[in-house]
Amino acid sequence: MRQTSLDMVYELAKRDPRVVFIGSDLGPGTLKKFKAEMPERYFMEGVSEANVIGMAAGLALDGFIPYINTIATFLTRRCYEQVAVDLCLHKLPVRLIASGGGLVYAPLGPTHLATEDIAIMRALPNMTVVVPADAQEMTRLMPATLDVLGPMYIRLAKGGDPIVTAPEDGFTLGRAILKRKPGEVLLVSTGIMLGRMLNVADTLAAEGVQCGVLHVPTIKPLDAGTILDLAGRVRLIVTAEEHTLTGGLGSAVIELLVDRLPGPLPRIKRLGLPDAFTTEYGSQDSLLETCGLGPSTILTAVREALA
Repeated sequence: MRQTSLDMVYELAKRDPRVVFIGSDLGPGTLKKFKAEMPERYFMEGVSEANVIGMAAGLALDGFIPYINTIATFLTRRCYEQVAVDLCLHKLPVRLIASGGGLVYAPLGPTHLATEDIAIMRALPNMTVVVPADAQEMTRLMPATLDVLGPMYIRLAKGGDPIVTAPEDGFTLGRAILKRKPGEVLLVSTGIMLGRMLNVADTLAAEGVQCGVLHVPTIKPLDAGTILDLAGRVRLIVTAEEHTLTGGLGSAVIELLVDRLPGPLPRIKRLGLPDAFTTEYGSQDSLLETCGLGPSTILTAVREALA
């Protein structure tokens, strides 16, 4: 997914002279063609994320659209004040491409695990937050980033994630995508959790339980209309995200329903990462299992919520 996003930055830069790429301490081979063909719009900075954000803000004030790429934790925790004050306050068109959202960097431990990034980014005024499910959705997302007003946070998974979206899904910022029509249950997810939710829905369908699956690639602004419409027709909503339960997708859905659903609330079950720093090292999948986000554990949680 990361390589696809960077390839798309290169393609956007070829057709739009406003596009600038800024990397923070990335490998020497990153976007070699971009660097060779458009060196005046290619910058590779060191370990200086706060400075990179200020640099991007200056370029944006001069009419450019900077695309920044580095590890998600470094792009959020390390320079949060600069993102808030330099970018969001002035509503500047800077795109933050965050590598390794969630538990991707599981072998490196808690310093590299972006488990609260959605929460802190969606808390900022004027910030758009998107979490694509796979590389193909990334190809549909990136062209839509050019003319978004204000800064944008793009959360990437790792490379090689299964393709679970389809060309006919399209991509519109702020629009959720209904992958399965609901019966009494609606499964709501974002990012790589979409594939797991589709598998859960297929298993339960074989057992006679019809589950809708709603993919929410844009966390902010949330597709309020679609979520409110579907919530009024089901008795159970289950949200799943590779993110802490504090302030992420599940929180956004609950906030919306409590504030704006005209009728009674359906039962809501949130699945996500615990409010704690991990003490384990391993693979992304092993940590997801530990946190209850493996395919079998999600299925068990949905069955228990139904019962």
